[in-house]
Amino acid sequence: MTTMNNLVFKGQNNQALTNSLLVAEKFGKEHSDVLKAIDALCCKMAENQCKGYFADTSIEIPQPNGGVRHSRIVVMTRDGFTLLAMGFTGEKALKFKLDYINAFNQMEETIKSGGHHVPGSFREALLLAAEQQARIEEQQKMIEANRPKVLFAEAVETSQRSCLIGELAKILNQNGIKIGQNRLFQLLRDEGYLCKTGENYNLPTQRAMEMNLFEIKKTIINKPDGTILVTTTTKVTGKGQIYFINKFLREKQQKQAV
Repeated sequence: MTTMNNLVFKGQNNQALTNSLLVAEKFGKEHSDVLKAIDALCCKMAENQCKGYFADTSIEIPQPNGGVRHSRIVVMTRDGFTLLAMGFTGEKALKFKLDYINAFNQMEETIKSGGHHVPGSFREALLLAAEQQARIEEQQKMIEANRPKVLFAEAVETSQRSCLIGELAKILNQNGIKIGQNRLFQLLRDEGYLCKTGENYNLPTQRAMEMNLFEIKKTIINKPDGTILVTTTTKVTGKGQIYFINKFLREKQQKQAV
């Protein structure tokens, strides 16, 4: 968690500074959106004036494969932050603005008194920012990994009942998976969840039944001529609904990532 002590740091010229990454984290905004807001401000002022408030640099983010990725970050003065924060509205934003004002005041007092309980150089501040960026990206990966379950929970909160395959298709559509009943039947047959031929056509395969993805509902109909007709319907269990919706959502996200 960002504390007041590391919202603002001391620059090489003994000036109190903050950066776009810290601002984004504290105000709960996407870092890319903060950078766009800074760029929009600079478009409205002279180049030398913008450079007096904001300075572009980059940080190196360690990657799992051992390499590094360069990420843009903007360092800003108190005045630069003030101009930027003027566009942030709401009661919560006001509180964070006050936090920053206090942090700038404390840092300026620290610089005057010669204290060094916060990052004392531009390099240290960038290293801190890199650590924070890596942590934010890791949190984002966890959110993305859990997104299919979250999306499914929004569509079917407590599905304990079985549903028809046509109903499953509708739930998939609610979650952005464009598919109709017939196409879903075809996919389930092609992927070995439903039988393809014979008397068991569109009934669950043995593997699917062992996974508790489906149940079979039998209905007995007494015909006027005294004969009895037994119909068999394939239904998706609550576990099956979770399984298939998460499966299709993962596949969609994998395609989008390619």
